[in-house]
Amino acid sequence: MTEPEPPVVAVVRDLFFVARIRETARLAGVPLVFARTPEELATALAAPVRFVLLDLTSTFDYARVFATVEAAGETPVLGYTTHVLARQTQPWHARCARVVTKETLTQELPTLLREGVAA
Repeated sequence: MTEPEPPVVAVVRDLFFVARIRETARLAGVPLVFARTPEELATALAAPVRFVLLDLTSTFDYARVFATVEAAGETPVLGYTTHVLARQTQPWHARCARVVTKETLTQELPTLLREGVAA
């Protein structure tokens, strides 16, 4: 019997992207869990996960989000931002395995969900 594939944990509030990520994961056959709070994130990270998909353009407490991820171990973070907010989100980029724009995320999401984040 094979172990179930670990999910991707998405920390996303934008309903448009929630729907897009959910549908893309479904079509790619990749398990997906959404976490809207640091507590939900900590619960999701108690089990193995592929990576954390993090919207860097929202109003999350990013210090707390990254502390939660880092406390869980070596889980990679794929952050996404926009060209307009790239400078504002820059302080968080170093704590991500990779940072992409929303446009790149949209184009590469099926591959990223299936293959993961190469650091």
